[in-house]
Amino acid sequence: MLPRRPLLAALLAAPAIARAQAPYPSHPVRVVVPFGAGGVIDVVARILSEPLSRKLGQAIVIENTPGAGSTIGARNVTRAPADGYTLLLNGAAHSVIPALFPDSGIDPVADFAPIALLGEQPFIVAVNPAVPATDIPSLLAWLRSRNGEATFATTGIGAASHLAGELLKKLAGVDFTIVQYRGTPAAVTDFIAGRVEFMIDSQTLLAPLMQDNRARGLAVTTARRSRLVPDLPTMQEAGVAGYETSSWQALYAPASTPPAIVARLSAATLEVLADPAVQERFAQRGVEPRPGDAAALRGFLKAEMDRWLPILNTTGARAG
Repeated sequence: MLPRRPLLAALLAAPAIARAQAPYPSHPVRVVVPFGAGGVIDVVARILSEPLSRKLGQAIVIENTPGAGSTIGARNVTRAPADGYTLLLNGAAHSVIPALFPDSGIDPVADFAPIALLGEQPFIVAVNPAVPATDIPSLLAWLRSRNGEATFATTGIGAASHLAGELLKKLAGVDFTIVQYRGTPAAVTDFIAGRVEFMIDSQTLLAPLMQDNRARGLAVTTARRSRLVPDLPTMQEAGVAGYETSSWQALYAPASTPPAIVARLSAATLEVLADPAVQERFAQRGVEPRPGDAAALRGFLKAEMDRWLPILNTTGARAG
């Protein structure tokens, strides 16, 4: 018979050993979305959650943790156990954390294990109908006449909408006042009311407002025209050379997550993205699948970081 204390220790350790030996996943997986509900990143997370849960055999629980340019949610994930049960679904904001939040202590590369690239969505440059701009040249002229006082709505520092505005400043040589919101609904409410005058955001958000004459779309931000709003020119067609940006989404685990778990998650996610039903749901929300494995995401993230750092340094954009 084992002595009393070793026996007690063995009994206490048994559940942990059983959990460690249980096939992954053995309980629900939490996916942190570091922005509020309703935005394109949240939409992508919710489209993927049901088919991914079926593929993995466990529930996928979406947790919206907005604030501080995605760093609150990202930090929560870095502090979670590296066991595959807490993941991060983020977009362009992830690539600019070092530039906008240098004191956050978050390294987008070293602190995370890339799982998969997911999708991307064109943005629309739109103005409130009260703004006297009907195309991009007249928008730029109007912005210059306002001497930096025109107001631009963004769903948060570091969000793709913010980066799209900073890119416009740099490439078109214009200035305007960036107004930060904690989520898409608040930004849209003020935009419709005319409290902010223009925005650059997802086509599925702005196209319905254009149909209701509550917004005037001027251009799309991708290199090619959008199938959802084919009459709108691209920013490059409208005269802003080199302008190209979109909202993209990717999935990460904490660094040191076992490679076998990362591989399982990556394979399952790519299988879900290949599902025609998922692609149809993406298309309904104006999102195009952009599947990429862990290696593809690692290279893409580095390219995005290399792209945005000089732009943000030039414009002087910083959190706060």
